[in-house]
Amino acid sequence: MDPSLKLSGLPVGKTLEGFDWTFQPRVDRAKIEALATCAYVRASENVLFMGPPGVGKSHLAVALGVRAIKNGFSTTHFVLDDLMHVLKGDAAVPPRRLKARRYLNSALLVIDEVGFRPLDRQEANLFFRLVSARYEKGSIILTSNKHVRDWPEIFAGDEILTTAILDRLLHHVHIVDIDGRSYRLREIDGLLKQPAPSPPG
Repeated sequence: MDPSLKLSGLPVGKTLEGFDWTFQPRVDRAKIEALATCAYVRASENVLFMGPPGVGKSHLAVALGVRAIKNGFSTTHFVLDDLMHVLKGDAAVPPRRLKARRYLNSALLVIDEVGFRPLDRQEANLFFRLVSARYEKGSIILTSNKHVRDWPEIFAGDEILTTAILDRLLHHVHIVDIDGRSYRLREIDGLLKQPAPSPPG
């Protein structure tokens, strides 16, 4: 495995080449292929994937992270809960010492699963500090199962803090909104469509 890929924390096996475009035809493939050039990373812009669970947000976010590494950009991946654990551990660290942390100095930070649970006030403030520190200095790819209009309920119910976060995230952003069936539930869908067995006798 590429040492940079191992260091990034990106899950293995999720690439653009391995994405099932036929299952999720509503994905804007042209937009994803444009993002795959990594021009957004060079410009320190962000990418926001929104949509219900199972539609391919995480796969595409990780795949873009893999592509960034192949293009020579340092990349770090976190599921939001894991990121919060790290940020809490660093809460008392002076800002000048935080500059060495990969979540700050990587060219691309991928944050997965925003919105599956609400953050408390400390977590919301730490997330704001992270977004502010990376603003116009490094790219963020973020996946969320909630539309941005519902983000105040994620960030401790604080509309002012949420607005401040969104102001920085959305200033230079590429939004990919995916509305489709769950890839993980496709086999269950098939079972539900099968005719019920005839009663005995």
